[in-house]
Amino acid sequence: MTTSTEAKRDTRFFGHPIGLANLFGVEMWERFSYYGMLGILPIYLYYSVAEGGLAMPEATATSIVGAYGGLVYLSTIVGAWVADRLLGSERTLFYSAVLIMIGHISLAFLPGFLGIGVGLVCVAIGSGGLKGNATAVVGTLYGEKDERRDAGFTIFYMGVNLGGFVGPLLTGLAQSEVGFHLGFGLAAIGMAIGLTQYTVFRRNLPDTAREVPNPLPAQRRPAVGGVLLVLVAVIVAAVLSGIVTAANLSDVVVWIVGIASVVYFAVILTSSKITAIERRRVLSFIPMFIASAAFFALYQQQFTVVAVYSDQRLDRDLFGWEMPVSWVQSINPVFILLLAPVMAAIWIKLGSRQPSTPIKFALGTSVMGVAFLLFLFFAGGAGNSTPLLALVGILLVFTVAELMLSPVGLSLSTKLAPDAFRTQMVALNFLSVSLGTALSGSLAEYYGTDHEASYFGVVGGVAVVIGVVLALISPFVRKLMSGVR
Repeated sequence: MTTSTEAKRDTRFFGHPIGLANLFGVEMWERFSYYGMLGILPIYLYYSVAEGGLAMPEATATSIVGAYGGLVYLSTIVGAWVADRLLGSERTLFYSAVLIMIGHISLAFLPGFLGIGVGLVCVAIGSGGLKGNATAVVGTLYGEKDERRDAGFTIFYMGVNLGGFVGPLLTGLAQSEVGFHLGFGLAAIGMAIGLTQYTVFRRNLPDTAREVPNPLPAQRRPAVGGVLLVLVAVIVAAVLSGIVTAANLSDVVVWIVGIASVVYFAVILTSSKITAIERRRVLSFIPMFIASAAFFALYQQQFTVVAVYSDQRLDRDLFGWEMPVSWVQSINPVFILLLAPVMAAIWIKLGSRQPSTPIKFALGTSVMGVAFLLFLFFAGGAGNSTPLLALVGILLVFTVAELMLSPVGLSLSTKLAPDAFRTQMVALNFLSVSLGTALSGSLAEYYGTDHEASYFGVVGGVAVVIGVVLALISPFVRKLMSGVR
């Protein structure tokens, strides 16, 4: 076992603690499996049985994908609670990785809808548990004043994008050459490699990663277990009674997350534990929460509408060989790896002259809307007529928008958080991502190749308007932020 003091002196991984290599690896393989599976999931759901798919209506398929993505981000809150109250970040990360592997194995080996049901639930809950806790464990590798911290997180997030790049390439190739279940199987193998590596080198992580910050008293655990059982019973009853179906799943998740968000804001704003300045700062987060949800409602359509578009409207011919549909999902990670250092350098160069956070949110949302409006240049074409280079250019705009908004969201939520509600404000940031991701599935229900011009025009236009409105009210929002930049 290593302590944080020892970790601070540890320079065995390119000048960083050796534990970073383990966390880099498990995150890379988890993202490999996650994006590898997600790259072929939509077409698996709506392809015909003869093509190896489940023959769902396209609207139902995109609803499931959107709801699944929303549940991943919603479950990050559950994962954080389990780590804080029951297991600690390190053990929560480990058990989440096990659950993810079970999910991918289910997708690979269980037939039809059974595999989808078991697989997606396990991967969604597991990914949510791993996502936040892997980041938390990276933080335990460094002392509070260790100057290597930011560089360590940069290396860690390179693993995210490396896995996101390679995963869709390999699973997509396996799907197109052999079949869907081999693609899902590769995702399972990737997660198994990551879990094995993590298990072998867990001892290199500091003891602080295993601490439970706020242990749940033993006498309260039966009550929590009872609430969990009731919740599961309600979900099962809703599914069996037909209230929740595959077709309306994303809409249900939107309502659940929307209500949870309103309740979270109400609890914080009405609390007697916060000061007047803290209350104003929470109020300032509301318009940026809305902008964040709008941004992710479009951005996450990479896995719904853009996936369908890549299959049905994109010319994927490469010198006589047809590129797998899922390879499109590897374009964005490449741009992130190339542009993230450039964007960071620009903000550093600008220093105090860089745009305020509300303006960054406004720019990110508006640029995302512009990316959708760019699809209008290719609307109405016959068959797979959109040039691949055109979609690459549009996804470049996606990435620019992402780098303006996404990296600052989590940081902003911590800076605006009242002392008594730091965790809840971080949860609200994840809820904006969850809400937007679920909306990406609900909006996709209205997409069709026969009316794509109206779809891209309306959705893109609304996002631009939201961004412009936020920019116009940014002076008022900055005043509410009370000194937070």
